[in-house]
Amino acid sequence: MNGIELASLHPILTIQNQVVFASNGNLVLAYRLELPEIHSLSESDFENLHSLWFQTVKNLPVGTVIHKQDIYLKNQFDAAHLPTASFLERATHDYFDQRECMSHTSYLFFIYSKNKALNNPTFVNPFKKVATGIPSQLEASLKHFVQQVKDSVNYLNNSRAIDIIPLSNKEFRAYTKSYFNGCNVDVDTDILMNPTDIEIGEHYFDVLAVNSELCFGESVSTSIPNDRFTSDAFSFHQGFIDGLGLAMRENHIVNQIVYLDDRQKWRKILDQRKAELRKSSNFGTQNSVVLEKIKEIQNEIQNDEQSRVIRGHLNVLFWGTDKNRLPEIATKIKSEFKELDIIPYYPKGEQRKKYFVNSYPCYATLFADSDLYVTDLKHALCLWLNATNYQNDDTGIVFQDRLFNIPVVKDVWDENKKRIKARNFAIFAPTGEGKSFLANNILRQYFEQGVRLVIIDLGGSYTKLAQLYPDQFVVMRYEHGKSLGINPFYVPQPEFVDAEHLEDLAVFLFELMALDSEADKRASVALKKVLRQFYLEIKTQHSLPIFYDFIRSNKETLLQKLDIPSAYFSLESALHLLSEYVSDGLYSFLFADGDDHTYRLEDKRLLIFELDEVKDNKELLSVMLKLIKTAIQRTIWKNRSEKGIILFDEFAKQLKFANVLESVEYYYQAIRKHNGAIGIILQSINQLPINGTSASILENTQVVYSLHNEKGYADLKERLHLSDHDLNQLHSMRNNLTGDRKYTELFLKIGNESNVFRLEVPPEVYAAYLTDGAESGQLQKLFDQHGNMEVAIHHFINTKQQTS
Repeated sequence: MNGIELASLHPILTIQNQVVFASNGNLVLAYRLELPEIHSLSESDFENLHSLWFQTVKNLPVGTVIHKQDIYLKNQFDAAHLPTASFLERATHDYFDQRECMSHTSYLFFIYSKNKALNNPTFVNPFKKVATGIPSQLEASLKHFVQQVKDSVNYLNNSRAIDIIPLSNKEFRAYTKSYFNGCNVDVDTDILMNPTDIEIGEHYFDVLAVNSELCFGESVSTSIPNDRFTSDAFSFHQGFIDGLGLAMRENHIVNQIVYLDDRQKWRKILDQRKAELRKSSNFGTQNSVVLEKIKEIQNEIQNDEQSRVIRGHLNVLFWGTDKNRLPEIATKIKSEFKELDIIPYYPKGEQRKKYFVNSYPCYATLFADSDLYVTDLKHALCLWLNATNYQNDDTGIVFQDRLFNIPVVKDVWDENKKRIKARNFAIFAPTGEGKSFLANNILRQYFEQGVRLVIIDLGGSYTKLAQLYPDQFVVMRYEHGKSLGINPFYVPQPEFVDAEHLEDLAVFLFELMALDSEADKRASVALKKVLRQFYLEIKTQHSLPIFYDFIRSNKETLLQKLDIPSAYFSLESALHLLSEYVSDGLYSFLFADGDDHTYRLEDKRLLIFELDEVKDNKELLSVMLKLIKTAIQRTIWKNRSEKGIILFDEFAKQLKFANVLESVEYYYQAIRKHNGAIGIILQSINQLPINGTSASILENTQVVYSLHNEKGYADLKERLHLSDHDLNQLHSMRNNLTGDRKYTELFLKIGNESNVFRLEVPPEVYAAYLTDGAESGQLQKLFDQHGNMEVAIHHFINTKQQTS
C-alpha cells in the first residue's frame, strides 16, 4: 500500500446519533475534552484525576478500546478577539497578533469492534469495507455499548474536573479529513507511504512508540516534579508525560490507546508467557527482564481486586515541512522519553505505515499483540495527558500565559458568580515589584469595558493613565485651606430629604465626632430627629456650619421640642466636637464652601482622589475619606445597574489609623448592595491588622493578586487559607526584565482556581503606566508640551528607540 486516496476509500460508513460506523465495522463514540489549565494542578490533583479516569474506564465492557488523542499544532496567535476601540487596546492587539504559540485539542474515542477478539492480523487493509448492513446487525449490542459509554461520560462530566463534549457528525468528518490530510490547510492531498517516511502534502511524518513492557523503566507515576519550577524549597508537579505535550514545541500527536481485556483470559495468557520465558530465560537477559515484568504485573493483579489487565499502546506522531528536520524532532522526543526512563520503539517501513493508519480512532482496534504492552489499567492511565493551554474566559482582563506569552482573558468580575460570590480584590507586593503597574493594567481594562472607577491614591500613580481619557476623568487633590467642594448636607430641595439621606448623614456626623453610632441606638435616633427638624426649619444653604448654628441657636428648647431625653443625646457635646470644623476651627476650611460640587463628578467615569498631603494626619485623612464616601454615594452608587470599582492604593499608609479601617469596612459592607467591587493594595498582608474588621475584609476578598516577594509567602498562605499548590505557584514566580520580551509574573487566584500569569505590555502601554523615575518625568514634560497624552507617548517611544 504505497498511497491512500481518502475519496475512494473513506473510513466512515455512516454516522447515526453521534455514533460513527466505520467502514471496517467498528463503532466509535467521539468526544472532545476540555482539560484543566497547565500549571494549575497539584500533585494531589494529578492523583485525583488518575482516580477519576480509573473509575470512568474500569467498568466499560470487555472488548472496548479507549483512544485518547492529543493534537499539538504550531500556530500563530490570532488577536481578532481582542478589543481595538482605544489607543492602548490597539497597541496591545498589534503587539501580540501572530505571535508563535501552540494549539492543543484533546479527543477521547470509545471504540467497539464487531469482533470480540481483538487479536487482529499484524497488518490489514483497514479501508476495506464490510457489509453495509452493520447498523441493523449490531443494534442490540450497540445500545448496550452506547449506554455504558454514556454512563462513563456522565460520571466524568459530573466530576467538574474535566468537561467532555460529544463531537457532532460535522466535527468528526472534519477531524477525519484533517487527520488523513496530514493537517495541511487550504489544500486536499494524498498520503504517500515512502520507505523512509510518510508524505502528506507538504508534511513529512514519522513516529516513535511505546509498544512493549520492555520499553518501561522501573516505574511510572501520576505526576513528577517540574524541573523548571521546582527547587530545594518546594516541589512543583506536572503530569508524568507532560514533557511530550505543550512543552514539545513541534507539530505532533500523542496517541494513548487502551484495550480492555478479560481479566481471567489475560491471567492465563500471562501464566503461559511466564512458563515459556522460564524455559528460555537462560538464553538472554532480555527474556529474564520480560519474565520479571510479567511477575510484577501478576502480583499487582493478585494483590489489588480493583486491578484490570489491559493491553496498551502509546505513540507520538510528528511532522514538519522539512524532511531533514525529522531526526532532530525525533531526538527531542527520545530525550523526553529518556527523562521518564522509557526507551521508545522506532518503527520503520510497514510498521510505520501501520502506526500512522491505526492511530486514527476507527482503526485503533487493529494493533497486533506485538504492538501492545500488557499491564494494569492504573499503570496505563499514568500515561494520560491531563492538562492543556491556559483557557480564555468570554470576557475579562487580559494577562499573558506562562508558556508562550500570548494574551489570555480572565474573568475576575464573574457576573454570574460561577467562581466567586464577592468580586473584591487585593494586590500584594513589596516596594518596587510593580504593584501600581499591575493595578494600572487591571483598572485601565475595566475602565475601557465601561466600569466606573474611584481611586483613592496616596502616591499619584494614575494621573498619566487618566490623561489618555481627557473628558472622562477628574483628579481631586487635598490642598490646605481649600474645600473639596463636597457638602454632605446638600440636597437639591428640602423635600428631597428622605430616610436614607438622614441615615447616611447621621453616620457621617457620628464618625466626624468619633462616636460609635452602633453602640447607642438612642443617640442615633435622636440625631436623626434633630437633622429632620433642621431640614424642616432651614430651607436653603444646608451645610455643616449652618447646622452647627441651628443647634447652637436652639440648644435650650430643641430636645424638649423633639421629645428627646437629654440623657440620650448631648447637644453641648455635639457642639464642642463639631466646633473644630466650623468658624475659626482648625479644619473649618473643609466645610467653608456651602455649595456642593459633586455634580461635576456625575458624568466622569474615572475619579481620582489624591490624598498624599494628608497621609500622615489621622484627623484629616479620616475626614477626607468621609467626604469621599459622600461623593461616592451621590455618584457611583446612584445608579446600581452601573458597574463600579473603588481602589485604595497604598492602603497600609491609611491603615495606621483604626477609624480609617472601620471606614473602609463600610465600603465592603455597602458594596454588596451595589454592582461593584473594592480593591486594596498592600506591600504585605501583615500590614492589615489581625482583628475582626480585617478578617471581614479578607473574607469578602475572593480575587487575590500577588507579585514576587523574596521574603516569602507564609503569612499570605496562612491568612488567606491558600493551598499548598498555591504556595508552590507563588514560589515558582520569576520575572524577566531584560531582552525583547520583558515581563513580570503574577499569581492570580479567583475563588478556588489559581495559576501564575505573566504581564507583558507593548511600549505604548508601558509608557502609560509609568509612575515614577526619570522616564515618568520625561513623559510628563512631553504631555505638558503637546497637551495630548497619546501624542506624548508616541514621541516618548520614538525618542527611546533613537537613543537605544
